[in-house]
Amino acid sequence: MYLFIINPRSGGGAGGRTWHTVETLMKERMLPYMTLFTHSAEGAEALLLNTLKHREDWKAAIVIGGDGTLHSILGALRGKDIPMAIIPAGSGNDSARGFGIPLSTEAALEAALSERYIEADLISGANGLTLTAVANGFDAQVAENVNASRYKRLCNAIGAGQLAYIIGILHTLMTFKPCRVSVACDGTEHVFEKAWLVSVCNLPSYGGGLLICPQAKADDGQLDVCVVHECSRGQLLRLFPTVLKGKHVALPFVSMLRGRSVAVNFAEARPAIGDGESFGKGPLAVRCEPGSLRVLSPLAAVSAQRRADPAAACGSNG
Repeated sequence: MYLFIINPRSGGGAGGRTWHTVETLMKERMLPYMTLFTHSAEGAEALLLNTLKHREDWKAAIVIGGDGTLHSILGALRGKDIPMAIIPAGSGNDSARGFGIPLSTEAALEAALSERYIEADLISGANGLTLTAVANGFDAQVAENVNASRYKRLCNAIGAGQLAYIIGILHTLMTFKPCRVSVACDGTEHVFEKAWLVSVCNLPSYGGGLLICPQAKADDGQLDVCVVHECSRGQLLRLFPTVLKGKHVALPFVSMLRGRSVAVNFAEARPAIGDGESFGKGPLAVRCEPGSLRVLSPLAAVSAQRRADPAAACGSNG
């Protein structure tokens, strides 16, 4: 039995439209399924937990929605044998990108029915679990501004979710001020003056495809950290086009760090977000939870090869 968790409002209504397509495909294949409809994060985890306990033959929990919908049910699937699948229907869809899941509904459904999964890590902290990244500073302020804007709804309506974040960057650039930050990875402290942002990543991208930590892998037991510091507003603005392809990592005002645990402390209060959801302001401390979530993914074969022969996998990336 397949269980679909559907947010019909995600992506400006894309969730509902996507479900209609998936429902038709499931009926054509005569595959058994059940549905759970959720319109907000509140109560989604409890609803899913209650549904899962009523039977034991679940093949997969298939989420139709965006990163926020996925975020709301991580606790219900954490440590479970039931794999999670993603059929992207949000504005950013960075979780799907990170697991190599196609944005096409039909192709994403094929991945969901494949039975090939990755033992994925999660980011854990005082604010709960995160799958993609915890952003702190400028980019978190961008996300807060975008989520509160009218232009996000307009961009979603025309299928241009990434455009909303570009507008948000320009909007935030006018008022945001950098400050000192301490970033501790596995207890080793790194101090940066005039830091704009600190992003702690489990997956390579957020914000609709911004490759903030292009080297991040969901199953390596490590968190990747990007710090942008000591640059002008003009340099920061010019940085963002390079993030689309992950080329920013070579810039002198970008520092990349790694660790199983990360603590971030800005000298002045800065917003933080995880999977696009607000984590408030203040010091941030998170850690990696290795292999806590099974995710059905076309990348499963690559993941299995890396676990079987880490040296060969590293060599193939060079």
